Amino acid sequence: MTGLIDTSVLVAAIYADEVHHSACSDLLDQPGLALYAHGINETFSTLTGGRQSIRMSPGTAMSLLENDYLPDLKLVTLPLTRQLAALREAEQRGVRGGAVFDYMHLVAARHAKAPRLYTLNLSHFKAFHREGDPEIISPVAH
Repeated sequence: MTGLIDTSVLVAAIYADEVHHSACSDLLDQPGLALYAHGINETFSTLTGGRQSIRMSPGTAMSLLENDYLPDLKLVTLPLTRQLAALREAEQRGVRGGAVFDYMHLVAARHAKAPRLYTLNLSHFKAFHREGDPEIISPVAH
């Protein structure tokens, strides 16, 4: 595995009008990438919810995910014991509220032994990144 992508990268790769579409699309052309399984839900929500000026139909979003993106990504799931351990560790890392969703992508990357976690939201992840965690990198700088 070369790295795990977060939702921001997947959304940008799918949505052609996103400013970092080319860089994210190019990254997803590389083999060996993974996605934390919850990222499917986050991507669907972003593509269909109307935030960030994106409002795809649910059918279009699912078609793109199922046919064009998910077949090339390894899905990473976390056992309940790993999720609970990560939540117990959240306070030490300064994780509160909605930051837990980004944090769990990092936990999934660590669990899968991914050397890198690709995101467009570097500051979100660097806030709770610790030594021994996967490198946090933007596909734009890649």
